[in-house]
Amino acid sequence: MNGENNYRDDDGTQASLKLIFETGGDFNAFAGSESNEEKFSETTQGNKNIELIHSNMQKKLVPEIGMEFETEEEAFKFYNAYAYGVGFSIRRSKFHKEKCGKLRDRLFVCSAEGKREKNKCDGSVKSHRAETRFGCLARMKISCRLNDKYCVTEFVPEHTHVTSSPCKTHFFRSHRNMSLAQIVEADMADSSGIAPKATLELLSRQAGGRQNLGFIPVDYKNYLRSKRTREMRVGDTGGLLEYLQQMQLNDPNFFYAIQVDEDDMITNIFWADARMMVDYDYFGDVVCFDTTYRKNKEGRPFAMFVGVNNHRQTVVFGAALLYAETADTFIWLFDTFVKAMSGKKPISILTDQDAAMAKALLSEWPETCHRLCIWHIYQNAAKHLSNAFEKFKNFTKDFGRCIYDYEDEDDFINAWNNMLEKYNLKDNDWLRRLFNIKEQWALVYGRQTFCADITTTQRSESMNSALKKYVSYKYDLLRFFQHFQRLVEDRRYQELKAEFRASQSSPALSFPVEILKHASNIYTPEVFKLFQDELCKAHDCVLKFNGEIGSISKYEVIPHKKYWHHTVTFDSIDNTRWTKNIKAKSTKSTCNVSSENDSKVEIVRRYRELCRLHTQLATRASESKDAYETAILGLNNTLRDVDACLKKKASQEPTQVISKTTSASKLNEYICIDDDIIKVRGIKTKTKVVGNSKRPKNALEKLTKKKKPRNKEECALLEQEPDSHNETIHMPTQSQATMDIS
Repeated sequence: MNGENNYRDDDGTQASLKLIFETGGDFNAFAGSESNEEKFSETTQGNKNIELIHSNMQKKLVPEIGMEFETEEEAFKFYNAYAYGVGFSIRRSKFHKEKCGKLRDRLFVCSAEGKREKNKCDGSVKSHRAETRFGCLARMKISCRLNDKYCVTEFVPEHTHVTSSPCKTHFFRSHRNMSLAQIVEADMADSSGIAPKATLELLSRQAGGRQNLGFIPVDYKNYLRSKRTREMRVGDTGGLLEYLQQMQLNDPNFFYAIQVDEDDMITNIFWADARMMVDYDYFGDVVCFDTTYRKNKEGRPFAMFVGVNNHRQTVVFGAALLYAETADTFIWLFDTFVKAMSGKKPISILTDQDAAMAKALLSEWPETCHRLCIWHIYQNAAKHLSNAFEKFKNFTKDFGRCIYDYEDEDDFINAWNNMLEKYNLKDNDWLRRLFNIKEQWALVYGRQTFCADITTTQRSESMNSALKKYVSYKYDLLRFFQHFQRLVEDRRYQELKAEFRASQSSPALSFPVEILKHASNIYTPEVFKLFQDELCKAHDCVLKFNGEIGSISKYEVIPHKKYWHHTVTFDSIDNTRWTKNIKAKSTKSTCNVSSENDSKVEIVRRYRELCRLHTQLATRASESKDAYETAILGLNNTLRDVDACLKKKASQEPTQVISKTTSASKLNEYICIDDDIIKVRGIKTKTKVVGNSKRPKNALEKLTKKKKPRNKEECALLEQEPDSHNETIHMPTQSQATMDIS
């Protein structure tokens, strides 16, 4: 358009409302005051009503014959803004093009124009959709036959149907459009796990009401659906690789590995970011490892390596999505985990009683102490010894004493044999096999190995339980990865809170003695509580110094009224593990990150800084022609200088031989495995999970749950049974199973 009527919308944000916002965001520019809304509200009084509406609108907002527009899109946006004020919707209709392909003319019509065409299937349709076309003749036509600009050659303002009031106009299709800013906010909300309803509520409040939002709930649902459809077109393979590569771009130390089968299909995926590697470097002496199901749409087993930090919080060292729980899978996973952690293996690892895991650990980590989760031992006992638990009241107590109580190996073996004799279990095959691996579960064999006060995989179980709040079994692999990251970030924020409390508060002392004062200053509050309890128990023990070799000091600790003793070893060199400032004082590198990774970090930092400056330059230089030409000239000169600098550097450096092993982040669909470049054809799929994501009941829960009678006859039989058959079986809870006798 010419003069004051030339409205552009270069940023693409809700163009149909731009003219309204230019009037101060007030609909009265179109419709007058709210008290006069009835003057232009839903009515069909033709010319008289249209003239009244036009009289309450600014003249420049009403189409006129002879108005000119630079493009067809400008004309559409102008007419759509006019339609918003009057209370109707528009659509593009007939047009003509020249031989060169240029649009010659275009007709914009009211959405109620024409009549619905008859369909051959109408006779078989039980319920027809509501009629929305009433033969309305309101229109605006533009043409560029006279010059290069599009000129309004026809304008019909009268309608043959009911128009809408401003508070309802936002329901019309041509006035519904998500702006770029709203799309960004919606994507952030979706990636944060916020429900669509809550997202719409937030955006509506920001816009000052739903009528000002610019779209309706169904538009948002359609956007999310189309977004996921686009992700599906990319495919699980492309989307997953793109996500992993993006993570590595954001974090150059991000590590991931992919295993493929003989058909080049992805079977197993492992990943760990730089923070996980750092945490493992500090707290990776003890690792809990467990797998869980029903966390993604394909039902793949999900595994996590977790541990405990100096605040006694659970930290994630790495995660994996597996295809199957076989020994070969675990061998690959444990080997890959150690490679990611610069060769460091844990002192001890806790797992469930899985034969495939045990075989893989013996093969890959033979020097690591493999302990079995005591809670899983109880689960399996409830399954294989259900008759003993039901028949004998004291069996639970005697079985638990064999696990926890004994300090001497001979005492443990005698107690075990007595239990078998007492309950007639000498021929039980499961107990025989359990005794053969007694070193992995009986605490009498595990007290010499550092375990960070962990005797079960409860931390892994807790993380799996927390994961339910972030992911659904309906999620595909890409969404699973995205929402798992939310769990990791939330756990790290909890650690940040703990660090803040530790730095800004001091724990209460049981006794005002110097050793407790010193401990409260160096230990985190959670570790200080443990130290304080142990100090109190120490008063009932006899301590003997057994000598010192280098930095290693040994002590004998004899508990009150006991004939045996514990040997306590102290290393004065490594005395920072559970302190408040372990990460600040430690001189360890970030998992021995190589200089190559250091250079990657620096490259990313420089790249981001250059992008920021370039964006500022482009934004400011585009405001005028002179500024643009100055920027182009300067950039061309800069590019020549940069090329010269890089050529000079290349000539001074020795020729580098490119290894056959290529970083997976630099490949699109090629993954480096065993020093070979393998083309990935896709992700190997599993049978989809049918049902919900509820955890199956374990043996203990099934054993202790009372069955409901199915009919009256069964109720009568139960009432006649003696009380001994109705005794409740008391089994230790998981929290009780974690108890460790000091």
